[in-house]
Amino acid sequence: MRVDKWLWHARFLKSRSLATALVAGGHLRINGTRAAKPAHTVVPGDVLTFPQGDRIRVVRILAVGIRRGPAPEAQALYADLDQGEKPAEDLPGIARIEGNSRPTKKDRRKLDLDRLRALE
Repeated sequence: MRVDKWLWHARFLKSRSLATALVAGGHLRINGTRAAKPAHTVVPGDVLTFPQGDRIRVVRILAVGIRRGPAPEAQALYADLDQGEKPAEDLPGIARIEGNSRPTKKDRRKLDLDRLRALE
């Protein structure tokens, strides 16, 4: 199966054109080698490495999908190999001061500094 189609079936990207752009831009590695074309063939057992949001995803292909089905069906197509990475949801949120719905400029600077410290 084509790698761009597999990425779309596994619901890593919203559209096939986004998957094609990811591969054509040189941002996808298959078994450690950069994929040059979106039509590169993938088979079960291949390891894909690609950026998604602020993370680097590393997944092993377990199956080739027939269709782009619901999320549980898509999650059965791969095994996530980057379990040790800290997801973005663990970062501190925006502090809200009681009685005021928006943080001040000083509060935002403090939040940015706290986020940088959390990433270290």
